[in-house]
This record gives sequence, structure tokens and C-alpha cells, in this order.
Amino acid sequence: MILEFTLSILVFPGLVFATALALFSEWFIRKVVARMQNRMGPSYVGPFGILQPLADIMKLMIAKEEIVQRYSIQVVARIFASLGLGALIASLLLLPISPFRLISDFDFLIYFYLCCLIVPLSIIFIGLAAPNPFTETGVSRLLTMTLLVEPSYFTAFIIPIVLATQIYGEILPASYSIYSTSIVAWRLWLNPLTAPAMILGLFAALVAMQAKFMIQPFNIPEAEQEIIAGFETELSGPILGLMRLLHDMDIAVTTLFIVYVFLGGPYPFKHLTVYGILTLVAKYVAILFIVTLMKAVFGRLRIDQALGILFKYSFIPALAGVVYMVLFLTLLPPS
Repeated sequence: MILEFTLSILVFPGLVFATALALFSEWFIRKVVARMQNRMGPSYVGPFGILQPLADIMKLMIAKEEIVQRYSIQVVARIFASLGLGALIASLLLLPISPFRLISDFDFLIYFYLCCLIVPLSIIFIGLAAPNPFTETGVSRLLTMTLLVEPSYFTAFIIPIVLATQIYGEILPASYSIYSTSIVAWRLWLNPLTAPAMILGLFAALVAMQAKFMIQPFNIPEAEQEIIAGFETELSGPILGLMRLLHDMDIAVTTLFIVYVFLGGPYPFKHLTVYGILTLVAKYVAILFIVTLMKAVFGRLRIDQALGILFKYSFIPALAGVVYMVLFLTLLPPS
């Protein structure tokens, strides 16, 4: 049990796997966006430039000097970077791919506590650990967006969680659980009465994801032409490397949870089968491609525009999906 837990935290799906997946996701986004814009993208380090994100992180962690300004508190930045990375790695224990699984009723709340509260707060405090006017502006924008992004994401996320438990609760190992939902999520798309709620929830979650990742058109907290690098302005060396790794790992872990909770992961195939692995990879790359496409197509919004888009295309669809779900479960309860 202890060995299994240790391997799950440190190797798979923990630190080693999560880091590799984060760096692959960063490479995929950069490479595909570059191709869409008729550029080369990462090309020199590794086959097709796939090791370029690793080289960038290693350069920051080992070769680059850490510049300390008068008011910075480096130890605070390191503590919150480690806390954010630890929260993301711990959340992976809720997924079926983990050899050591945490399965319990309402365990989806643990995911939201770790990934939708601890991680954003960690990013905010990392920025505030080295304050200047640009940093404060970036953090202010990030905090403003977070206050709408996370409720929208939460509202969208509970749609498959509640539907899975209410309809298939008798055959599930736990109620309102990440693992339980992933087992039957694919069935919800085949039911014409639950598919509309799933469509609304997935659409809302994808829009919220784009803002969570601070990717165009929601890269307002780090707008280079306006506020230099926003909350990252005073970061350098190893702390900047940890910040970049935290951001990339947030992309990877959030995408993985979307794939499992909304799309069922490898299901209807089993884990550790050829078809199951191929299905899981295909779903992950598909979601990542949507994020990449939006990054390539849209320009940056103003903060007021971003909030309007988030409310209109994330919170409202998620709320509509919840209302539809409640009406369905009330008026047409499953037999």
C-alpha cells in the first residue's frame, strides 16, 4: 500500500508523468499554433522540437540567474509554487489511471479544492511575492477573472457528476465521484435526454478552461504590450521556471479531468488495453486541439470584454445545463 502510494505520487500518474504530460501539452500548443500561423515553432531540441519545453524549463532552473528586487519575498514564491504543484499531483489520485485511487462520495469537491482554489491562489501569491505596478495590475486582472471563471467551471462540471449518480447510482462504487462519473459519462452522450445537458456543460467548461489557462483571448493578466508580463514581470530564474511548470501542469491536469468526467476517458474500452489507450490519447489531443485553435484564432480581449464573454458563453450555458438537468431529473426521473 505504501509503495503503491509512493509510486502514484512520484512516478505515475504523479510527478514524473504529470511533468511529462505538461511539457508535451506545452509543445503541442506551441507547435500547432506556429503551424497555423505559418511559423516553424519548436524545431531544434529533440525530434520535431518536442524537448524544447523541457530545455526551456531546465535553462530557467539551472542556468538563468534569479534576480531579486528590494521588496520580493522569494521563499513565499517557492512555497506557493510547490503548494500548487503538489495540489495538482494529489488531484490525479482521484482518476481511474492512478494505481492508488481515492474514491469516496462527493470526492469531486476535493478536486475543486485542490485545482480550482489552491492552484489559482498559488499563482496569485507567487505574483504578489515580487510586487511592482505591473505585477499588481496582472494579479488584479487574474483575480477578477478567477471570481467568474471558477464558478462557471464548477457549474459546468457538476452536470455530468450529478447525472451519473442520479441515473446510474445503483451500479456505481461511490456517489458524486470523479471515478464513478468517468465510468458512465460516455453513456450520457448516447441518451437523447441527457445529451443536451452534456453539450451545454462541455461547451461552458471549454470556455472556462481557456480563461483558467490564461490563453488567448483571455491572456489579459500577462498582456505583454500593456503590462510587460503581468504577474510574471518580476519573476526570473528557478521561480519563473516553477511558475511556467505550474501553468503547464494546470493545463495538462485540467484537460485530463475534462476528458474523464465529460468524455469518459478510455471508455467504452477498458484501461490498459490498446483501444482504451488510443481512445484516451485521442480524446486528450482533441480537447487540447480545441484550446490551441482558440488561441490561434482569437486576439486578446479587454478585461471588461473577457468578463462579458465568460458570463455569456460559459456561466449562462452552464446554468442552462443545470436547469435542464434539474427539470429532466424532476419531470422524467429514471426508472
